[in-house]
Amino acid sequence: MTEPASENGGARRGRPGHDQETVLRRAVELFNQRGYDGTSMGDLARELGFSKSAIYHHVPSKSHLLEQALDEALDGLTAVIVAAEQNDAVGAYERLRQVIRQSVEVLVAHQPAVTLLLRVRGNSDVELAALRRRRELDARLAALVQAAVAEGSLREDVAPDLVSRLLFGMVNSLVEWYRPGGPVDAETVSTAITTIAFDGLHAG
Repeated sequence: MTEPASENGGARRGRPGHDQETVLRRAVELFNQRGYDGTSMGDLARELGFSKSAIYHHVPSKSHLLEQALDEALDGLTAVIVAAEQNDAVGAYERLRQVIRQSVEVLVAHQPAVTLLLRVRGNSDVELAALRRRRELDARLAALVQAAVAEGSLREDVAPDLVSRLLFGMVNSLVEWYRPGGPVDAETVSTAITTIAFDGLHAG
């Protein structure tokens, strides 16, 4: 028998083959396919072969699954920014390149969760919190851009916040076309994006 959650909010254990990770992965797939608002807990239960009531022995709510998925994406991107901010061995320009390379790695490793993050529109408290965290990441990346400008490594005629949005926009575009196991591997994509962003396409 599946054990219910503890009174202090401890994790629930799923039946064999349907642990919480499995439930979360399938939920993210459905949210991306049908939209979060278009997916019910009953839909998820049917996909996993549960009754509608049994799904609540695995997760407390649909919003809990959304929060877990968005945190997965945001935690990965935050870790990249923090690592760059704390890297005193190189200048701001190299730290900025580091962020872009590693952001691609996060997107590839957590593509379904990042895809879901990019689709939220602030329709709930969970989504609003995720959007606030995204804005914070934009601001921290813009600060790295500004530091690179200050050290003379980047041109100063483009606003740092615009550069931040464009850099993240280039990385985020991968969710629309990149497929793991496809003809282009993650390292090639990471190198290409970093090269284009910082060195341009001009052959001269």
